[in-house]
Amino acid sequence: MNHDYAVDVEDLTKRFGRFTAVDHIDFSVRRGEIFGFLGANGAGKTTTIRMLCGILLPSDGKGSVAGYSIMTQSERIKQVIGYMSQRFSLYSDLTVRENMEFFGGTYGLKNQKLKNRIERVTDLYGIGDFLDQLTGDIPLGWKQRVGLASATLHDPQILFLDEPTSGVDPSARRQFWQTIYQLARGSGTTIFVTTHYLEEAEYCDRAAIMHKGTILDLDTPASLKSRYSKSNMEDVFVHVIREHEGELTV
Repeated sequence: MNHDYAVDVEDLTKRFGRFTAVDHIDFSVRRGEIFGFLGANGAGKTTTIRMLCGILLPSDGKGSVAGYSIMTQSERIKQVIGYMSQRFSLYSDLTVRENMEFFGGTYGLKNQKLKNRIERVTDLYGIGDFLDQLTGDIPLGWKQRVGLASATLHDPQILFLDEPTSGVDPSARRQFWQTIYQLARGSGTTIFVTTHYLEEAEYCDRAAIMHKGTILDLDTPASLKSRYSKSNMEDVFVHVIREHEGELTV
């Protein structure tokens, strides 16, 4: 494995009984890169991200995250990453501040250090008006920001975002991605994001197209659009899937 990469996997596979959810995939993510996994629900995106986060053990293959093995060093990985799913576990009956205090504590933050980190992410994500409101009472788009703030309290090297904008309106999605872009460019955090909103690929430095557990293509959005003579990533995605399924004459 190449430890110069934030994420590096070879032949990564996950089976559930006779079903293969992730089928011998290879890819690397550069440090500081915004890397996108594109695919419909059931493509294997979430299974992949859960293996990388040390939540699921791969069936075959090998990989490293921040230089740590996903096979043998999952606890070390959890210390240096942030993880936010589309159902990020915010507690609706706690205030925003109380949620961040709780999650900060799980990362080992306490006392003045925790207070300083909460103040920093509050300013970074513009959530000050909601700090003392119950989390269950704030709009979904703002809940996503609170989730992001909670996932980045401990300055993770790599931030894994699994369908982070699912169910959020287009305006809130754009604002969320602007925040992600600023985070990556401002602090050098590596961002690994899964999405089925294909226009979000335009925010990524590189994007992988995943289908039925396999990676069909991986490149910059500009290169993918040029290669397939398409004007947007949605058309690229449809073309690649149809080509793979033998629905196109090539």
